[in-house]
This record gives sequence, structure tokens and C-alpha cells, in this order.
Amino acid sequence: MVNVFRYHEISESSHRILNPLSFDKVLLLGDICRIAKGTRLLDLACGKGEMLCIFARDLGALGVGIDIHAPHLADARARATELGVERAVTFIEGDAGDPPELGGGFDIVSCIGATWIGGGLSGTLELMRQRVVPGGWLLVGEVYWAEPPPPHVKQKYATGQGFADLAGTLDRFEAADLELVEMVLASPEDWDRYAASQWLNVSDWLAANPDDAEAPEILEERNSSRRGYLADERSCLGWGVFVLRAQG
Repeated sequence: MVNVFRYHEISESSHRILNPLSFDKVLLLGDICRIAKGTRLLDLACGKGEMLCIFARDLGALGVGIDIHAPHLADARARATELGVERAVTFIEGDAGDPPELGGGFDIVSCIGATWIGGGLSGTLELMRQRVVPGGWLLVGEVYWAEPPPPHVKQKYATGQGFADLAGTLDRFEAADLELVEMVLASPEDWDRYAASQWLNVSDWLAANPDDAEAPEILEERNSSRRGYLADERSCLGWGVFVLRAQG
């Protein structure tokens, strides 16, 4: 089976934002969290670092991103240079579930779509709380069930903590003593743009690399994920970024 990082490297090759969140909604998160010059952000599993780079360029934020996948970090550093914010953002290769010592607390800690780093939502929230200043913001991107899923779909996503509907997700936040104060949800169009653009990226890669040893597995993974999305996931999977504050 092809390495999951390798597949996403190919399927998301044209993406700057590695989740179903539009550029406008990234900017909306900056407004919600009142990001201003000097605001310190930590992004766990930062991917290509687009959010940090945009917040640094447009809002004067200072950011640190951690990710385990070196090719994504190379893209993040190149993007920081392109936008002229290489002194404002730092990208570290490492395990976001066990990040290195980074000094004092951050005003905002985010994990956008990678709660597997803490074994699920609850564990990741605890990781995030350890790094945020009192009264700071947590931004967590998470899947939720928009409609009750068929049993075989629910089983597919049963690893770790699994997912809940929106009310169940709220229950998990409250159990972690966190206050849900805002949310920015992906629309069906956001999901379609994220999913369907991956099919084109894979098709382009296969056309350019027909004899690559990985080509059969890349094609099989694309076909499987495409069918799963259209047949099942599009109707029942939701995704959003939830804005949280520690109680008290």
C-alpha cells in the first residue's frame, strides 16, 4: 500500500490549504481571533504553512509550525520567502504530537484537521492546552457527522476516538473544560473543491509518470477514495474549525 504521506503529496500538489477550508474562511478565522501585530501562533501539523504565512503577511502575526513531512515544510518555507515573512514564521520538522520545547505560551494554538496526532480530539485538545496562554484561543479542525453514517462508513472512521455529530463534538469540548465560542464550517462546495481537485492532481501525475513503480497503487487509492467520497462520505461527513477558549 502506498505511503499515506506520499499519496497526499501527489493528490494535494496544487493545494496551499490542505483541508476543505476556503481562503476566505482562513481570513475569517483571523478576524474571529482578533489576530494583530505580534500575536504568537503555534500550528501543530502545519502542512504547507499557508495559514501562518497569510496571518504573518496580512495581520503581522508571528508563527511557529511543526510537521512531520519534510516536503510540506519545504513548500512552507518557500511560501514564507515568496510572501516576505520568513523572519516572522518558523517551520520545524518533528512530531506534532510530541513537539520540542518552544519557550513561553502562545496566544493561539491550532491543529487544523490532524487530531490523530493526539489519538483523537480529546488527546489533541490536551496537547494544545499545554502550549496556550491563559485565556488564549484554540483552533481545532475536525470532522463531524453531518448525517448519521451507514455502518460501513462509521466503521471506516472508528480508529482512535472516532467522530461525533455536532452536538457530540460540543460534548467533547465541554468534557475537556473548553468553551466553544465560534466555528467556521466547510460548505459542500468547499468539500467538493478539496476532494475533486485531488482527482485531477493524481490524473496529471499519472499522465506524467506512467511507468513509475508507485503508479498502480496511486491509481488504486485515487479510485477508491473518489468512489468512497461520492457514494458515501459526501452525504454524511462535515468538517469545520472550532474556536475554543479555556473555561475560567
